[in-house]
Amino acid sequence: MIKPLVNRYKTFDFVNRAVAQDQVDVSHRTILYLEDVSVSFDGFKALNNLSLYIDNGELRCLIGPNGAGKTTLMDVITGKTRPDSGSVYFGQTMNCLEMDEPAIAQAGICRKFQKPSVFDKLSVMENLELAMKADKGAWVTLFSRLNGEQYDAIAEVMEIIGLTAHRSQQAGVLSHGQKQWLEIGMLLIQQPKVMLVDEPVAGMTHQEVDRTAELLLSLRGKHSVVVVEHDMEFVRSIANKVTVLHEGAVLTEGTMDEVQNDPRVIQVYLGD
Repeated sequence: MIKPLVNRYKTFDFVNRAVAQDQVDVSHRTILYLEDVSVSFDGFKALNNLSLYIDNGELRCLIGPNGAGKTTLMDVITGKTRPDSGSVYFGQTMNCLEMDEPAIAQAGICRKFQKPSVFDKLSVMENLELAMKADKGAWVTLFSRLNGEQYDAIAEVMEIIGLTAHRSQQAGVLSHGQKQWLEIGMLLIQQPKVMLVDEPVAGMTHQEVDRTAELLLSLRGKHSVVVVEHDMEFVRSIANKVTVLHEGAVLTEGTMDEVQNDPRVIQVYLGD
């Protein structure tokens, strides 16, 4: 029996994250700015003068056909791919193009890939502890004693992701959906400002899809969450605003009803 997910999120913080994240200026509400970003691979333009703005605390969904530029966009935001032109800012003043991947992650942008990458031989608790200590020599300190604040933070994240009852269970025996939730928890324990989540419900049961929607909705406001997803029913269940990518650029943005009824979207993606 999977414990139901909860719709609450208490606030906790850690000194090792506070300094970098306090530098993120969201005084203008927007936390992520991409302007006129272009990326080419062997003559193919994966991103074509793309501009995108994500608000602080927003839950945004990105959709688009294969080859629309979704993965490349995520790669640019996290520093994995450098654009040929354009600008990427985290808050008002933090230029991501002057930072490497670890610095961007430390500043508060974390990414979850489609396939879960948890440590199968470790327990749920140990996976979360490992993620917490990722920048402190994780393998050396994995079995060191947690202080009260760290223990409470891990306990809270386990409750948020619905895995408290499985705290001592090896991650390898969890269901696919539970592994996805654990990996989301491994991001949460690092207190990100922005979470990039790639196809979180692929391969899930209907019940797991519903609970994943509940989980992501519970994070809205505390984190900016950008979800790339192909399941339109799932997108409808969580998104206030949807961005449609096509040929490396933003085709349109709006509510799910607005984008589904846009003739351009029907033609390139949602049409029968």
